[in-house]
Amino acid sequence: MTAQRPPGAPDLELPCDDLSRLAELHGVATSYEPSPDRRVTASATALTLALAALDIDTSTPDAVRGALAARERELRERLLPTTVVCWSGDAEPETLAALPAGTRLRIETEQGGSQAAVDQLPPGVHRLTATAPDGRTATTHLVVAPPRLPAPAGRSYGLLVQLYSLLSRRSWGMGDLGDLAELAAWAGRALGAGFVQVNPLHAAVPGTPTDPSPYRPSSRRFPDPVHLRVEDVPEFAYVEDRERVRGLLERAGRLREAVLDKGELIDRDAVWEAKREALELVREVPLGPGRQAAYVDFLAREGQALEDHATWCALAEAHGSDWSRWPAGLRDPRSPETARARRELMDRVDFHCRLAWLTDTQLTAAQRAAREAGMPVGIVHDLAVGVHPGGADAWAQQEYFAAGMSVGAPPDAFNARGQDWGLPPWRPDRLAESGYEPYRRLLRALFRSAGALRIDHVMGLFRLWWVPQGHAPTEGTYVRYDAEAMLAILVLEASRAGAVVIGEDLGTVEPGVRETLRSRGVLGTSVLWFERDWDGDGRPLPPASWRADCLATATTHDLPPTAARLTGEHVELRDGLGLLTRPLEQERAQASADTGEWLELLSRLGLLRGSHGGHCTSEEEAEIQAVHRFLLRTPARMVGVWLPDGVGDRRPQNLPGTWDQYPNWRLPIADAGGRAVTLEDLAASPRVRALVEVLRAGVPAAPDGNPV
Repeated sequence: MTAQRPPGAPDLELPCDDLSRLAELHGVATSYEPSPDRRVTASATALTLALAALDIDTSTPDAVRGALAARERELRERLLPTTVVCWSGDAEPETLAALPAGTRLRIETEQGGSQAAVDQLPPGVHRLTATAPDGRTATTHLVVAPPRLPAPAGRSYGLLVQLYSLLSRRSWGMGDLGDLAELAAWAGRALGAGFVQVNPLHAAVPGTPTDPSPYRPSSRRFPDPVHLRVEDVPEFAYVEDRERVRGLLERAGRLREAVLDKGELIDRDAVWEAKREALELVREVPLGPGRQAAYVDFLAREGQALEDHATWCALAEAHGSDWSRWPAGLRDPRSPETARARRELMDRVDFHCRLAWLTDTQLTAAQRAAREAGMPVGIVHDLAVGVHPGGADAWAQQEYFAAGMSVGAPPDAFNARGQDWGLPPWRPDRLAESGYEPYRRLLRALFRSAGALRIDHVMGLFRLWWVPQGHAPTEGTYVRYDAEAMLAILVLEASRAGAVVIGEDLGTVEPGVRETLRSRGVLGTSVLWFERDWDGDGRPLPPASWRADCLATATTHDLPPTAARLTGEHVELRDGLGLLTRPLEQERAQASADTGEWLELLSRLGLLRGSHGGHCTSEEEAEIQAVHRFLLRTPARMVGVWLPDGVGDRRPQNLPGTWDQYPNWRLPIADAGGRAVTLEDLAASPRVRALVEVLRAGVPAAPDGNPV
């Protein structure tokens, strides 16, 4: 899958005019702007390799000219692009209005009907065939979507947490879906919270050790069974070998105690090994008729995608978790060798299908618990920007991924070397040709158990920075996607589910992107420390100047907890790991000045303890409460509280720029002294309760006592 520089590719760093034109016609950017006043031209290498990943031959100047002529002819002569978007209630799309007079249309609707006009089509992805008077025909996917998503019902506040970090006294060494349901029920009923946002729960790539990052999954389509609450699987109670069950429960207790009582890190691999053994026993228990029928329905609903995922899992057990290293015949999911292996491993394939079903049922139960507790939104799931190149999705959907390319970020003021995230990007051409089928099915699967969906790096709906494998991130370039089609599919599927969509739009954002997202009802993400008047004096942005269409928070999983930022401990942490780019004293001074400006504004607005009483045992606690009073002063439709902030946790869950230097994604929620805190501890914490009271006071209540 490694992209090689095509033989005879131009040696000049700057691309020739024909190559630049060819790139532009295929959505490959010929330049980018790391800052508003600076434009950088993409290299010939970047354009050549990006085009090669799209199967465009640029091996010689003649090949470039030929490919350019072919592309210009294709665009000139085609009747329609491969996907057309129609927003309900809007005028006829320009692509249809521009068809030659007398062109006949035939539309086969997603619902099974047929008609000859675009007017009054139901929402869906339909099949449109156009026949021009000169005999030319074109068949395209017609996406009909509501004009925008409805805004969240009223205003609400909620909790943000990395699920693995939230252990209860029932967990098997890491937080699970039973804990999530319990958290949602408590937060909704006792705290009046409107939602709980969690990290991606996508299936991880197995290994020793497993990559703990939830943002580099094997599959985004299917959840990871490591999140199962084993005791909540009905068949577990009927396992005959009670001695083994007792042994497994004792093992689970030791894993839990190691984290909660001994201060050890979360050991995902050990947790999964114990759960896998338990689930192997569970599978020996026959399903009752009703459960069996539900399982069969799940298999039918998920179809080929589930079979592919389970087949990859079974093959990974036999050949390792990087499919590019498997025997040649097994690298193709549709090969005779793979079909034969699937038959031989059918018992293991069924086991992994069963795990996907069990996890899906517990995800659904968690959302049901949230809604029954009165949450207007419920569980907010997270969609990672991509998948691991060796994982199940990359194997099963090879035709949709750009071979030899990785998603990343260009050099900017914060990182002069750029970033390479190691995630293969989707090919925009293949997505469009399929009517965005894999994207549609992915969203549909996630929305089934979500009240809202957070989309990591939502700017990726518009463009992604492609880095050629084996090259530095500086040698990449942007490749564009059909943002209108990507948004239309998103709005269509979210509307069908009645779900909210939150886009993570932090950092450098292309002009017009936030406005386009807002026009379609997609909320943004606003983090307090980044909200400054960047076009003016650079000082903290007053609450009234914040945007309303957003989720407002004090921090995220990639940033220091609020207590660490207020005390400056995040600077000391980075210094101890050798991550500072300036002398320690300069970094301390800058951090202190930034924090000081915010505290001065909080004081001036009367949000600190001197103006508002409340239960505070320390200055730090008062300042954290003031930060959240400030968030409530903004017009943000959703206000999120990083749950570890409720107990003064100092440690970030992830420290960008580190790998093995810091225990990313392996820390339990802890108090200010670093002692692990359980879900039961959180529910009984006066400090958590005091912070919640601040939030409840600032969110209007409905007659039933819940936020509106």
